[in-house]
Amino acid sequence: MLDSLKANISYLADDRLEGRRAGTHGEELAMDYIQQKFQSIGLLPKGQNGFIQSFPIDDGKKIMAKTKLIIDSTSLRVEKDFFPFPYSPNDSLENDVSVALQEAETPWIYDLHDPLEENAKNPHFDLSAYIYENAQKAKEKGATAVFLYNTSSIDDGLKFEAKDKKEPLSIPVIYVAKNMAEKLFSNITATMHIKLVVEMKEQKRTGHNVIGYLDNGAPNTVILGAHFDHLGYGEDGNSMIRHFDHPMIHNGADDNASGTAALIQLARLLKKTKDLQKNYLFIAFSGEELGLFGSKYFTEHPTIDLHAVDYMINMDMVGRLNDSTNTLTVGGYGTSPAWGFYFTSLAVEGRAQTLYFKFDSSGTGPSDHTSFYRKNIPVLFYFTGIHADYHKPSDDVEKINFSGEEKIIQHIFSLVHYFDREPKIEFTKTREIQTSTRTSFKVTMGVMPDYTFSGSGLKIDGVLDNRPAKAAGLKAGDIVIQLGDFTISSMETYMKALGAMQKGETVTVLFLRDGKKEKTTLVF
Repeated sequence: MLDSLKANISYLADDRLEGRRAGTHGEELAMDYIQQKFQSIGLLPKGQNGFIQSFPIDDGKKIMAKTKLIIDSTSLRVEKDFFPFPYSPNDSLENDVSVALQEAETPWIYDLHDPLEENAKNPHFDLSAYIYENAQKAKEKGATAVFLYNTSSIDDGLKFEAKDKKEPLSIPVIYVAKNMAEKLFSNITATMHIKLVVEMKEQKRTGHNVIGYLDNGAPNTVILGAHFDHLGYGEDGNSMIRHFDHPMIHNGADDNASGTAALIQLARLLKKTKDLQKNYLFIAFSGEELGLFGSKYFTEHPTIDLHAVDYMINMDMVGRLNDSTNTLTVGGYGTSPAWGFYFTSLAVEGRAQTLYFKFDSSGTGPSDHTSFYRKNIPVLFYFTGIHADYHKPSDDVEKINFSGEEKIIQHIFSLVHYFDREPKIEFTKTREIQTSTRTSFKVTMGVMPDYTFSGSGLKIDGVLDNRPAKAAGLKAGDIVIQLGDFTISSMETYMKALGAMQKGETVTVLFLRDGKKEKTTLVF
């Protein structure tokens, strides 16, 4: 088994796969490898196209190469000297423009100095919403475009937000960086010639789950899963290294080549086991690092009947067992009373001598078992713990504890074999915890966002008990579009709003429920 583990993790965590970012060539190389392994083991294909289940990933807007801005004889560099806001239309214009005059049928130029200074001590001032609303008003008064710049010493923090999902406007809205604005707009009496072309395109990626099936003709099926994607070069902003001198591959040997290798090995062991009484579905998920994309897609588009699923086991980062403690974290302990019976029973020989367990009762967390818990399926989540190389380029194969991972695989195999003879186990609800590993704030709404949602707003995937959102009457499926003074159009605007809130503060929440706009009051 050790040689197989080493070979599988070494391949998946090789530089050739460039970090297995979902929707890239590296992910496809990993997908092909896992598919070949499943096929060689003798599993049946159970995706939507053979072993493969494809799913969409929305990357928001991309500024295309044709986008340009020339003011008099100065050509500005896109995303360095200027950028169009994502709600701008694809358009072009050429006009003589006065900085000081705002006339119909011409572009208008605004300095953000005054609103920034006037709201310097107002933590709830939403500059993005201010810009959007004033651009709408400018259009109504005849502006053909809006150009923005900032002479204030206050940093406006504006940048191109690809996933800003505000409703499109009919005129371009352009931000000009401070150094260029000082050069071009300092003489407010000047007239200048502006030539603008805006071209943006929706970016889409395709992720891939790999699904193999061991069909024993049984009424119930056990799902074993692990995500195989990782961070690529950190393009999605999820690297723990915040500033790169040059792009660095994040190989993700522990996260989660280790879990994927365990999945392959368990498929091999179970295929060799005779007289199994249940079916087994093996899923290598992609898109986990983006917010459980692959597992959520599978549970919304299952290739088997989810009502027939007995339980789901998720393996995420199982390659760094500490040899001095031999302690393994097991999440989902509270999702079925059967788990407590198993782990406290002396009927499973050898288990207590090889591993010690740290239990977490919750059925949710920042990994793929959460998607199955939400479908009322008992889950277990195996995890050897966060380490200094987590989400860094240094998570490499040399640091994997292969013999430790072998112990974990043998334990999971023993558990699965034990429950193969047992009736379908009972599901129980547990406390819920946040699924995100992102920045913490002073306050929380107590919701789990649907990271796969591509519309405008924050779609709620789950609501935690005894938290503000629950008390405010918010439910899974609601789409939050305003939080206090902040317009919520994306995950980024939601996080910005949370960062401005204080404990004890009361805010109005506007949200969509079944397509209808509703309002509630939330107390942080």
